[in-house]
Amino acid sequence: MTQRRALTLLALSLTLSMSTWFSASAVIPQLRDEWGLSTHTGAWLTIAVQVGFVVGALLSSALTLADVLPPHRVILLGSLGAALANALLLTADGPERAIPLRLATGFFLAGVYPPAFKLMATWFTRGRGTALGVLAGAIAVGSALPHLVNGLGGIAWEPVIVATSAMTVAGGLVVGLGVPEGPHPFPRAAFDPRQALLVFRNRGVRLASFGYFGHMWELFAMWTWFLVFARESLFASGTTAALVTFVVIGLGAAGCVAGGIAGDRIGRPETTAAAMALSGACALVIGFVPTPAAIAIGLVWGVVVIADSAQFSTMVTEHADQSYVGTALALQLAIGFALTVCTIWLVPFLVEDAGWGWAFAFLAAGPALGVVSMLRLRAFDREHARGDGSADAVGGTVET
Repeated sequence: MTQRRALTLLALSLTLSMSTWFSASAVIPQLRDEWGLSTHTGAWLTIAVQVGFVVGALLSSALTLADVLPPHRVILLGSLGAALANALLLTADGPERAIPLRLATGFFLAGVYPPAFKLMATWFTRGRGTALGVLAGAIAVGSALPHLVNGLGGIAWEPVIVATSAMTVAGGLVVGLGVPEGPHPFPRAAFDPRQALLVFRNRGVRLASFGYFGHMWELFAMWTWFLVFARESLFASGTTAALVTFVVIGLGAAGCVAGGIAGDRIGRPETTAAAMALSGACALVIGFVPTPAAIAIGLVWGVVVIADSAQFSTMVTEHADQSYVGTALALQLAIGFALTVCTIWLVPFLVEDAGWGWAFAFLAAGPALGVVSMLRLRAFDREHARGDGSADAVGGTVET
């Protein structure tokens, strides 16, 4: 198998499998009407996925599963579990049953996202940032797909659930049956739960993760609430709002690829800092401008809000102990997704009290802190390049 084929299959797999993430969020307006959901209860349909993902990722990290088991098998099992949990939403008649099923969906998706990034890294040493950028772009498209199905499928929410469940099964089969580890595998690890506690003693991993945490403070809140913002502030038609939301989120794929290329050529700290600066600026102004300007800013925001995402994972694969890259990725993702719970939950309260402008502006604090972390990481990498001190190298030693 060639690098290009492996990348194509993994990107296709993530596009399909990650569609279950926002399957319920994309139909919140319909579920509000059918189940009598409040805005805050509707938020838990997304928050539960985040919580489930955090639990799954923490369990994987604590048990070092991503470094002990073959990643393609973990991805297959995770996809099948997520598809089943998502499909069972068809049996729900309210949030009491739906929210636990959404939590289960997130739990199983923790077996898809981190192992896919690790698996892709075994196929690339040069150009790894671009390759992982393509995968992050696939996640953006997959996350946007429910909005496309919603926009094209009319007012019923059930077709969205059926379609995303089928896509997730297909995505798992693509990798589970077709993508082995590449020619640059990471050393097979022994089961050692203590490794999860050592991850952030590595300064490079620590700074890359702090940047990622700032990025995540903004990303999923924007993705979760943009549809509602568009319906309440920009468009009279729910179908138009859904299709525009699909475009806004889907455009992130182009940003991810561009970010990957820039990261490989210019530098990852520089690329991520620039993307977060632009993204934070969009968050600050989008809720205060007229509709035409808000649409234009939304399209730009969709590109830059995720352009840096894969570069944080790439930096972890480069700085972490190479025997426990999967553990480091899972822990980074778990904490990052835990932060998303806070912002997804807070946004509707801020909208009620201060309006969409200040609710979105609140998200800009994350990118601001992320920029600071990336500038510190750039300085750290330059010190290492000059041979100063005993900083951790790529796959190197612990450095406090």
